[in-house]
Amino acid sequence: MPTASCLPPIFVTRDAGPILRAFGETVIMHLDSVATGGVLNLWTEITPPGGGPPPHYHEREDECFAVQKGRVAFLSEGEWREFGPGAVVFMPRKHIHAFKNVGETPSRMLISTTPGGFDKFFARCHEEFKTAAAPDMDRILQISAEHGIHFVNT
Repeated sequence: MPTASCLPPIFVTRDAGPILRAFGETVIMHLDSVATGGVLNLWTEITPPGGGPPPHYHEREDECFAVQKGRVAFLSEGEWREFGPGAVVFMPRKHIHAFKNVGETPSRMLISTTPGGFDKFFARCHEEFKTAAAPDMDRILQISAEHGIHFVNT
């Protein structure tokens, strides 16, 4: 397990960090794996109305969501549950989940994964979406699998 005990403190202001775009989402990566010694990633995710990933699970990471703005529904154990600002949702690794912005305006969440490494997935997807008018979804699925992310039918 990575440890950050030798790292200096990090201070990040709102909306600071590289901006990545993929899947219609905007991600502001506040803390990447390099900054945290691989312990965690922390980012803001802005999701358009109706947006969000399909059901999937992570082999390696636990994921925590803090809803800051909007209405977001989360899929867990076959059931959708809707939450607004102030809600916190934890999804353990290997747990099938999804989320969807069910509001009429963009939602905003602060999301973390432990351990780190998820930032590398976002960076690779950002490059795929940036260089192609319509990215090759087989390539996206390959990148996802390489990072331990698997999409499932529910």
